[in-house]
Amino acid sequence: MAENERFEKVYSQGKIQEVQILVDKETGVNYLFCHKGNAGGLTVLLDKDGKPVVSDVKGE
Repeated sequence: MAENERFEKVYSQGKIQEVQILVDKETGVNYLFCHKGNAGGLTVLLDKDGKPVVSDVKGE
């Protein structure tokens, strides 16, 4: 994996039906990605108040 990739997979569950959490390394925003076979979807991961989950990002 290249160091300059923008997204980092921080969580993965399942094999055939997989759920992943991806973090945008520039903004810290977390995304939920789900896929089964060749169908899938991506959405912003929200907290209990409906706001995006944002992780701390390391500065350059």
